[in-house]
Amino acid sequence: MRAILSGLHPKQGKQELEFELIDVPGPYDDLAVTFFEKESRASLTVPVENVTNGNIMHVLLDANDFAFADFDQSQFSWELYLNLISHETRGVIQVESEYLSDRHQLSLTSWYQFSSDANGRALFDLHVEQPQNEFSVNSINLFPDRLQITGHNQINSRPIESQSIVLKNRANESILEYPITKRALQGLFMVEIPLTDLPSDTTEELFIRSTHEGDQIEQRLVLVGALEGHVTQAYAPNHRLILLEKSFNNGLRVIETAAPTVGQKIATVPEKTTAAFHLISILMDKVNLQRMRRLFKRGHRPFDQTTIIFESFGGRQVSDSPYAIYQLFTQLYPGFHFVWSIDNDRDLKRFCRDQHIPFVVRRTSKWVRTLQKAQFWISNARFPAWVRKPSYVTYIQTWHGTPLKKLGLDIENVSMPGTTTKKYHANFVKEANRWDALVSPNDYSTQIFRSAFGFNNQILKVGYPRNDELINSTPDDITALKQQLGLPLDKKVVLYAPTYRDNQFAEKGKYTFELPFSLDDFKTKFGEDTVLILRMHYLISNALDISDYSDFVYDFSSHPNISDLYLVSDTLITDYSSVFFDYAYLKRPIVFYPYDYHMYKDELRGFYLNYERDLPGQIAQDEGQLWQDVTAALKTPDMSENAKFMNFYNRFCAIDDGLSSLKIINYVVAQIQQNN
Repeated sequence: MRAILSGLHPKQGKQELEFELIDVPGPYDDLAVTFFEKESRASLTVPVENVTNGNIMHVLLDANDFAFADFDQSQFSWELYLNLISHETRGVIQVESEYLSDRHQLSLTSWYQFSSDANGRALFDLHVEQPQNEFSVNSINLFPDRLQITGHNQINSRPIESQSIVLKNRANESILEYPITKRALQGLFMVEIPLTDLPSDTTEELFIRSTHEGDQIEQRLVLVGALEGHVTQAYAPNHRLILLEKSFNNGLRVIETAAPTVGQKIATVPEKTTAAFHLISILMDKVNLQRMRRLFKRGHRPFDQTTIIFESFGGRQVSDSPYAIYQLFTQLYPGFHFVWSIDNDRDLKRFCRDQHIPFVVRRTSKWVRTLQKAQFWISNARFPAWVRKPSYVTYIQTWHGTPLKKLGLDIENVSMPGTTTKKYHANFVKEANRWDALVSPNDYSTQIFRSAFGFNNQILKVGYPRNDELINSTPDDITALKQQLGLPLDKKVVLYAPTYRDNQFAEKGKYTFELPFSLDDFKTKFGEDTVLILRMHYLISNALDISDYSDFVYDFSSHPNISDLYLVSDTLITDYSSVFFDYAYLKRPIVFYPYDYHMYKDELRGFYLNYERDLPGQIAQDEGQLWQDVTAALKTPDMSENAKFMNFYNRFCAIDDGLSSLKIINYVVAQIQQNN
C-alpha cells in the first residue's frame, strides 16, 4: 500500500493537497492525513475532503495552522502519514512525494515548501519569522548587455503590487529604479537591467520596492543559496567589467570597474608562474605522501623510554587541550619523553624553540618514526587516514569543543570541498575506531560523540583540559595577560569569535569570511571605553584588513591559546561556534549574532540544540539589535544571577573542576605503570 503526494492547488486562500493511493483497499470508512513535526514532536490531523476515481484523495489545509508559537520555533518540518480505517484494514502509511513545490510565500515573514527527503518521503517545510527587510530571489545572472533577476510576485497566491528593482550606489546613495512588468512563469517575475545604465567605478546594492497591504515597503534582495550555476561576470561595451557578488548576509551587489588592459594581463604572468610553482609543490607533496605510506608500513618497535606525542589541529598550532595536558605533564613527570607534531612552519618552530618544546615536523621520515615508536598519541583532531596506528599505541582524542553543529555521521549532506558525504562518514568512523579514549566535557557531548563518531571505546568524562585555565586564573593573571597582548587596562574588551561556514570555501581546506557588522559603527558606539578583539576560525584563509582601525580593533586569530582571549574579554559575540560553551565557564555575558541563521540551519549542518531556545544569551537578528545587546551585556559583567544562563552552566560546565588535565595525566600514568 502506498500514498503519494501528487499535487498542490491554491483554493480560497488555503492549500488543497492531492494524493494518489496505490493498492490501498477500499471502500474507506475513515481517511485522514496526520502531520508529524520532527523537532517539536507535535502532530496535527486533517480529514480527507473527498476521494475521486477511487484512488485520488484531497485534503484542504491552511499552512498558517502549522506554526505554533508555544514551541518557540521559527522552522517546522512536517512528515505526512495517511491514517486508514476500513472494514478490511486499519493502519498508518507514511506518504511519499512525487510533487516538489517552489517556495510559496505566505506573508512577508513566512513561506512554505513541499519536498521529499532522501528516501522519497514527503516533507512539508514551513518557515516563519523571516526578516521583513529581506526579499529572496530565485535567480540572478549577468549577460553581456543586461542584469537579469527572477523572483516571486505573489504572496499567498495574491499578486504583489507595484514591484520595482532599485540599485543604490554605495558611495553617494544615488538610486536607479526599474519597474517590474514582465512575468517569467506563474507566480514569478523577470526584470532586465541594461548594463549601460550602471555608472562607472561603482558598487550598487540591490533592493526591491513594492506595495503590501496598502503600505510602501523596501527590502534587500538576497539569494539564500550559493551563486554557483549563476553567471557572475560580464564584459560590457566600452571596456567595462561587471561583477555580481553576495555579501556576508546574502545581500546582492553589482560592481562596475574597468576591464584589465593588455598590460595588466601581461602583469599577471608572475602570478601564473607562482601558480606553476604551486602545482609543482602539489605534485611533490603527492610523491612525498606515497613515501610516507611506505614508511608507515615498515615494522617499528616502541621506544625504550615512554614517549608521548602531541598534536593540535593537524599540526597547525601548539594549543588547546593537548597543550594544557603537555604543560602540566612536563611539570609532574619530566622523566618521560614528550614530542610535538607540527607543520613545517617557521613561526611554529621558533615558538617551540623559544619554549624549549621538543618537536618533529609532519610528513618527514623522523615524524613517521616518532609516531610509530611512541606509546601515546594525544590529539584534538584527526590524523590522516593513511597514518598507521601500531597495536602498542594508546590514542587519546581530546576533541576541540562541545558540539552545537551536527558532526560526523549526523551530517546528512556534506558540502565541504574534496570529499563526498559517503567518504566523509566512512573516514569519521574509521578514524574514531582508532581512538582508545575520547575526552568529553558533559553528558550531552558524550551522547553525541557516541552517535556522530560511531564510537564504542572508552569515554573520559572529565571536562576539557583547555578550560582548566579559565577556572584557575586570578585577576592578577588576567591583568598580566592584557599587558602581554598589548590591550589597554582601562577599557572593556569585546571578543568576536565566529565559526567558519562550510559553503564559503576558496579551495580545499581553506574558507573565506567577511565581517557581518560595521567597524565604523562599533567605534562610534563603543570606541571611547571599549576595544574589539577578533578571533577567526583556524580554517579561514583570508586575513581581515583592520589597518584603519588599529586603535581599537585587535586581530588575535593566530594567537595559540584562545583561553587567553576569553579571560581578557568582558563579553563574547559569536554565532554558531562552540566557543560559547567554554566561555560560559566565566559566567560572563554572551551575545549571539546569527546573521545567516536560516540559511545555515537549512543548507549546512543543522544543530543539536534548539538554537532559538537553549542558548545562554540574547540573539541579535540585525546589526541594530546587536549593538543594543552588546550595550546591555557590558552593563552586566556577571551572569550568576541570570536563571537561564545558570541552567545552561549547570548542564554544560558544572563537571569541570579545573583538574581535567591532571585526570587525563593520571589515566596515562596508570596505563604506563600497568604495562611495566
